[in-house]
Amino acid sequence: MEIPFIDMTATGQNINRMRTEAGMSVKDMQRAFGFATPQAIYKWIHGAAMPTIDNLVILAALFGVTMDDIVIVRTAARKCG
Repeated sequence: MEIPFIDMTATGQNINRMRTEAGMSVKDMQRAFGFATPQAIYKWIHGAAMPTIDNLVILAALFGVTMDDIVIVRTAARKCG
């Protein structure tokens, strides 16, 4: 059985690529989200944390994409039983 999982590292790289393509700095994103510090954004970019669902909605709007375009889902074979 193949079990889907979010590849946090690839998702972070994807967020960083989309940020760059949108011409946004991390500081720009920090302002858009109203964060006091950029730490959460750096955690996303480095794959150490995932944006919450509400922040994914904002990211999708900022980048003009869907949430599915942001999150990288992989599958892994697992034994059942």
